Formats: sequence, C-alpha cells, structure tokens
Amino acid sequence: MITRGVAGFVTFRHFQRHGREIIWRARQHRKGLQPHGRRASALPLWQRPGYNAGMAGFFAVGSVLFMLGAALSLFPNPLSPTQIAIVFFAGSIPFTIGGFLQNFQAANATDFSPSGDGKPRRRLHPVGWRPESLGWLSTVTQFIGTVAFNFNTFDAIHPIIGWYDQDITIWVPGMIGSILFLVSGYLAFMETSHGFWSWRPASLDWWIVTVNLLGCIFFMTAAITAFIPDGSAPEWLGIVANSHLWLGGACFFIAALLTILESRQVASHSENNM
Repeated sequence: MITRGVAGFVTFRHFQRHGREIIWRARQHRKGLQPHGRRASALPLWQRPGYNAGMAGFFAVGSVLFMLGAALSLFPNPLSPTQIAIVFFAGSIPFTIGGFLQNFQAANATDFSPSGDGKPRRRLHPVGWRPESLGWLSTVTQFIGTVAFNFNTFDAIHPIIGWYDQDITIWVPGMIGSILFLVSGYLAFMETSHGFWSWRPASLDWWIVTVNLLGCIFFMTAAITAFIPDGSAPEWLGIVANSHLWLGGACFFIAALLTILESRQVASHSENNM
C-alpha cells in the first residue's frame, strides 16, 4: 500500500483489492464521493450527494447575504446601518448551519477499510473528536469560526457606544472567526493536496478548496482592516474591509456552486452504475 499525506496525516492511499487498483482520498471518502462500487443509497445519509448539495446550499445562501451586506455598505442606499447589520447577521445563520452539517459529516464518516466496506459508527456524534483526521480538524475549526461570526454580526446590530467596547464585542469575534476560517481553509487545501502545496487545476476538488481558501484570505484581510480606532478612521479602510468581505463572499459562493456540481456528478455517476 502506498500512502501520502502531510504533517503526519494520511490523506491518500493507493492499494490493490481483489486484483483491482484502488485509490482512496480522505476528502472523497468522508464526503461519500468515492463509494468504490457501492451505490450512493447504501451510504449513510450524511455521505450522500443530496446531503453534500444541501450543505453547500446553506453556504451559498450565507455567501449571497454577506455579499449583499458588503455591497450595501459600499454604495448609497436607503437602509440604515442597523438594517445592513441585520443582513450580515442573517447571512451568518446559514453559514453556521452549513458548518455544523459539514462537521457532523466529518465526525461520523466511516473509518478507512481496505475492503471498502467501512461501516458507519454505532453512535452519532454531533461534533465528535477525531484529531487524527485532517478533514475533521478543518470542519470543526470552520464551525467554531461560524459561531464567532454569529456573535460578531449580532453585536453589530446595536453596537455599544465607545470604540474600545466595539472592538471587544464586534472586531474581536470577527477576527477570531476569520483566523479560524483561514486555518480551516488551509487544512482543507492540504487534505486535498496531500501536501502543503499543490497545483492541480484539472481537478474539481482542487478548485473547490482553492477558491474556498482564497475566500478565507479575503475574510482575513477584511477583518484586519475593520478595526475600530480611537477616533476617526480613514475612509479607505472601510472601503477595503467591505470590498474584501464581498470578494470573500463571492469566493465562498463559487466554492459552494462547485460543490453542488461535484455532488450532481457523483449522483449521476451512481445512477449510471445501477
């Protein structure tokens, strides 16, 4: 058996089974994208194409709302700052739902088995504890980050008076969420790359994690420039923060659409093999 991975994590296995060449990839395995001859209907609910597509749908909705909030913050419109903040908070909810569903999938994914008949875990774990899995580390980090954005966007609806208090209640949770997103995005990239870096533009999964990572970078720069200083801030800081927030949302939206496309391809392939 040939194995590959990064930092002690195994994310790729190449082996023979009954005279057949089998290539196992960690991301595809936990998402049910590599059933190795099994029908999609034989997989647990959380590893089926419909689950992956629905999960991506929540991320797509959250992304659109974040893009809308950022656009409303950049251009003149009749909405008040409070109403725009509500748009951002509304966007954080589907992000959190998608983040939970993704982590639930990773927490309850079947274990690797050379025979290809890995069975679901007997007990379902809402969050789980699988530190040996790069995919689980990525999803749990992202899920916690979405919760941080819940606090960040909710506190912005009726901000406390005073720059220091606003930084503590709004900027700090946003910064924490952005850091966790960036960590999560790079972990997902390493899981798919089977290393610290890769260039595989012919692979759909590579595009998904790469575009997602780019969105995490934009969210990080948006969070840094959203710091509330003691006194007036240069106008360009707000423009940069909201522009990068819009770009980050656009990247997440594209990654979600690519994930839905990936799920449809797997579903179609499974039907053709029935």
